Amino acid sequence: MPNDPDLSVGQVAARSGMSVSALHFYERQGLIHSRRTAGNQRRYDRSVLRRVAVIAAAQRAGIPLATVATAFAELPKDGVPDQADWQRLSATWHQEIDRRIAQLEHLRDRLGGCIGCGCLSLATCGFVNPDDAAASKGIRSTLLDS
Repeated sequence: MPNDPDLSVGQVAARSGMSVSALHFYERQGLIHSRRTAGNQRRYDRSVLRRVAVIAAAQRAGIPLATVATAFAELPKDGVPDQADWQRLSATWHQEIDRRIAQLEHLRDRLGGCIGCGCLSLATCGFVNPDDAAASKGIRSTLLDS
């Protein structure tokens, strides 16, 4: 093992803090890649740890895995995001995070009006269905992101 530059899935899990099942999922999604040994065991290049770190950072920020996949598609299959790649990714994701923050602030600011109102009517509630927007769209559902 000391001379083996590759890592087993268990080693990647231990070093990254990700579960083995999460790593398998990321591999099925094409976010990370492994090779198989003669005994059909997964082996990962050590560079996968950086990809997994980027995935974890993106998830903590609420960035969808599809967005991560799009970003990784710009790298070689086993490419490792370097500082320039990370700066480009984070600049793009910064806009997405700002949009999410604005949505959450909007939700937070309107939430106080519902506490204790007692309307219990999704059809007329100014919080989940302002101005009965759902009816105008032919939908009867909650609209928390309005």
